[in-house]
Amino acid sequence: MTFVSSTKNTEELTLTFVAEFDAPLDRVWQVWEDPRQLERWWGPPTWPATFVRHDFVVGGQSHYFMTGPDGDKGYGWWEVTVIDAPRRLEFDDGFATPEWERDMALDKTHAVVTFEELDGRTRMTSVSSFVSAEQLEQMAQMGMEEGMTEAIGQIDAILAGSTAGSRA
Repeated sequence: MTFVSSTKNTEELTLTFVAEFDAPLDRVWQVWEDPRQLERWWGPPTWPATFVRHDFVVGGQSHYFMTGPDGDKGYGWWEVTVIDAPRRLEFDDGFATPEWERDMALDKTHAVVTFEELDGRTRMTSVSSFVSAEQLEQMAQMGMEEGMTEAIGQIDAILAGSTAGSRA
C-alpha cells in the first residue's frame, strides 16, 4: 500500500506530498515520463487528465485538460525546467485557456519532484511552491491537496500493470 502524506506549510508557501511505492526507481520515473501512464493518475478519479502534448525535455511543454464529472474541462500547462532522470524533475504548472494560452489571471506554481531508492522501493516527494499565501489558500480551496492525494493513490495500480482505472 502506498503511504501518502501531505503537508501544507504557510510560512514557506509549499504543499508537499510523500508517497512510497513497491517498485524500483526507474519504474516510478516512467509514470511521469510516459504521457499515457501520466494521464492515468495525474487527475483525481473524478477529474481525469488527458495529455495532448508532453515534451518531456528541459524547456518542453505539456498541455493537458482535466474533465469533471459533469463534463466541465479545466486546462493546464507545464514547462519542464529540470530533468535529472530518474532522480529529479522540476516544472512550472499553470492554468490555460482551451486554446492552450497561459491564463495569466492565475499565478503558476513550481513543482520539484524527487525520487529516492529505498531497498527496492521508491519514495517520491513532490513539493509545489506558491508565489503568495493567497495563491496557496486559493489552490487549497480548489481542492489541490485532496485531489493530489487521490491522484497519487492511483499510481500503485499502474506500477502493478493493472488496467483498473485506465482512462484509455
